[in-house]
Amino acid sequence: MASSSMIESLGSLNKDSFVSLLSKLIGESKFVQNNPPDLIPQEDRIVNHVLDSLRPYSTESGGGPLLINHVAYHSGRGNLIVEYPGSVPGKIVSFVGMHMDVVTANPDEWEFDPFSLSIDGDKLRGRGTTDCLGHVALVTELMKRLGETKPVLKQSVVAVFIASEENSSIPGVGVDMLVKDKLLDKLKSGPLFWIDTADKQPCIGTGGMIPWKLHVTGKLFHSGLAHKAINAMELGMEGLKEIQSRFYRDFPPHEQEKVYGFATPSTMKPTQWSYPGGGINQIPGDCTVSGDVRLTPFYDVKEVMKKLQEYVDDINTNIEKLATRGPVSKYVLPEENLRGRLTLSFDEASAGVACNLDSRGFHVLCRATEEVVGHVKPYSITGTLPLIRDLKDEGFDVQTSGYGLMATYHAKNEYCLLTDMCQGFDVFVKIISQLEQE
Repeated sequence: MASSSMIESLGSLNKDSFVSLLSKLIGESKFVQNNPPDLIPQEDRIVNHVLDSLRPYSTESGGGPLLINHVAYHSGRGNLIVEYPGSVPGKIVSFVGMHMDVVTANPDEWEFDPFSLSIDGDKLRGRGTTDCLGHVALVTELMKRLGETKPVLKQSVVAVFIASEENSSIPGVGVDMLVKDKLLDKLKSGPLFWIDTADKQPCIGTGGMIPWKLHVTGKLFHSGLAHKAINAMELGMEGLKEIQSRFYRDFPPHEQEKVYGFATPSTMKPTQWSYPGGGINQIPGDCTVSGDVRLTPFYDVKEVMKKLQEYVDDINTNIEKLATRGPVSKYVLPEENLRGRLTLSFDEASAGVACNLDSRGFHVLCRATEEVVGHVKPYSITGTLPLIRDLKDEGFDVQTSGYGLMATYHAKNEYCLLTDMCQGFDVFVKIISQLEQE
């Protein structure tokens, strides 16, 4: 059980203070949309509000014990490391991943202004309330409470607010650089809680992602003379069907997916289709099918990419054996020495992560969740959080949780619930208190 004195000292979330801060952050959300090159976030607009809340309790102002380190690798795009120091060297707990950028929002498609906080009963509405400015405000309130109440702790409590989580096309901005510069190394000696998921339960597994493009080359011809064409669309459809069949044969549902509670196994599917254009009476000679592989962390990303290329090479070599569509559908024109062809390419891939279910961090998070929420049901999804895989590979004990709503993640009309955020604060307090007793 968590220490009652510690819980009493830190208390519960100051709702008025939290909502006031969140209102300021959502007011900046228009300027922290992350979609380069058109929209490059200025995360320091968020940093400044967090600093306004915490600086009065910092060593910088002389008003408290908080150690604050504002680290920027690009102008206006800072990260913020805040530490409440404990008395025992090497004893530490950290809350990381509260990112200060957001995905884009089109006000014309929303029922309310995405770039200002509005309140509808328990709903706190606006872009970033769930992902992830709500968590920025929540952990800021936690660090502020520590600075105000100054409890005597054996462990240090560290919060790391990060830039550039939603889009990695501009490198060298966020947590990857903090790790590279060894600014987070001391966090390896204790559990690290990545606060950027949803629904108040531990998220113990995420998926890898392999974006792919399948370019199909045939021969354009008049649709009334189909025997003289190689229909790129038909070749793409049948080729992709064969690739998918082989993928699901070689990468079937894994037994560990049940242990981790993955909602789906690994999948490979098309999501986009394009062709150069032409008349309705023209059989297309080119097209491109694009999609992704979502891979549970029990399979190796590089091995899957290698296999996909092998499938395509084999289909090209034996293209005469590929299923056709009708009596004159074909992928080879011997008299013209022409063969249809599939060309596979990949964009940047990332691996999934399976959190350590035997770690101290996992057990502490589960106990805290059960005590506060009333039940604990860890889950896994094949959405991607590549940054936490990088941290795990670097030796951090990473666990993940979050207190927004999965149903509104990256969605129009995004909102979170104030009651959920209050429970999130209570979970943080329980985690700190439990670790103090070890």
